[in-house]
Amino acid sequence: MRTRTTYNIQNPAQFKVQLLQWAQQFREAVYLDGNDYHRKYTSFDAVLAVDAFTAIETDYINAFAKLDEYQQVTKDWLFGYLSYDLKNDIEKLSSDNYDGLYFPDLFFFQPKKVFLIKGDVLEAHYLSMCDDEWEGDLKEILSIPRKAESQPITRNPQLIQQRISRDSYLEKVKDMLTHIQRGDIYEANFCMEFFAEEAVIDPLHTYQKLNAISNPPFAAYFKNNKQYLLCASPERYLRKQGNKIISQPIKGTARRSSNAVEDESIKQELLANEKERSENIMIVDLVRNDLSRTAAKGSVTVEELCGAYTFKQVHHLISTVSSQLKEGFTPTDALKTTFPMGSMTGAPKISAMEIIEKLEETKRGLYSGALGYFTPNGDFDFNVVIRSILYNASERYVSFSVGSAITAKAVPEKEYEECLLKAKAMRSVLEM
Repeated sequence: MRTRTTYNIQNPAQFKVQLLQWAQQFREAVYLDGNDYHRKYTSFDAVLAVDAFTAIETDYINAFAKLDEYQQVTKDWLFGYLSYDLKNDIEKLSSDNYDGLYFPDLFFFQPKKVFLIKGDVLEAHYLSMCDDEWEGDLKEILSIPRKAESQPITRNPQLIQQRISRDSYLEKVKDMLTHIQRGDIYEANFCMEFFAEEAVIDPLHTYQKLNAISNPPFAAYFKNNKQYLLCASPERYLRKQGNKIISQPIKGTARRSSNAVEDESIKQELLANEKERSENIMIVDLVRNDLSRTAAKGSVTVEELCGAYTFKQVHHLISTVSSQLKEGFTPTDALKTTFPMGSMTGAPKISAMEIIEKLEETKRGLYSGALGYFTPNGDFDFNVVIRSILYNASERYVSFSVGSAITAKAVPEKEYEECLLKAKAMRSVLEM
């Protein structure tokens, strides 16, 4: 049972900074920030969950069945992630590439304390065992220095290395194009890792710098003891709202310009770009097929196709596909039948994942997986883990990966340039 308390916030932006600073004392924390993107299908401006009462941590074997049981038994707030390598639980696939991070394939926890921010209203949902701590917690949060986000940090730039060289990347994309020309696949998302060894970073301040650069709608800070995700994702993977399932894949990217006229021209060119639109439409078809596996008959709908949206660093094409969950399917069924998301795999999905595994040189892990939460009534919302820094403080290893969609019209050199564009924010944050 949870106790619900509401509180009016005088300065929501400052309170969010204080709340995240306060959360650092806990072994487990998940902070989600919409960065004031008030779009359709948004429940909260920001969410924080801390301090595990119970938790589940597992490798990929029977992972979705374990998660389903955990969610059905607790019927409470659950926060955590699905790593890309859970594909091996769904299909006869493997993940044999190098892994320097050593995160579990799946991790969720039932927090003792949940904070929901909407406008200037804070809702606190405490498990009954700790509901007497609310007033003390609030006083502690509000006492944190008001300039917490700008405290001086010791400069400790990291030496970032690139796992796949430019020449090797171009050759691998050519290999992928050969698969496309043979008809093995129509599209695949090919990714490469940037990393630093013997790395020491301040996770909180690194997240704050990354979020300030990007200001995305699905930003996230995740902590599980010494394992961290610092996420500046613009993309939603999947949301359940009542019986409605919503997917919003991103495919299609263009740079921004500081010149307003040129910037609008770039956006319009993206909207009209045949190659970028075809990437998006292929994935929309894949998502429609995935959703149909748990959908009530005739309920799969494309609500928006290739809408152009502007973010702080790039323009993107985003589509929205929805369905009604058929009676008899659980929330976890909706995740399992659509995972991994089409925007990070390709089409056909299984063939694309097999080829990705062969050509990439790093185990994806949490990158291109999903982070999010379940509500007590079985709704959920998950992002796509992209534009993100992963850090294992115990291993002193920091990593980020970027990728692009390879189709028949792909030009290897341009795909490489797109990857460098996507890597810019993470690299600058770690090297500055």
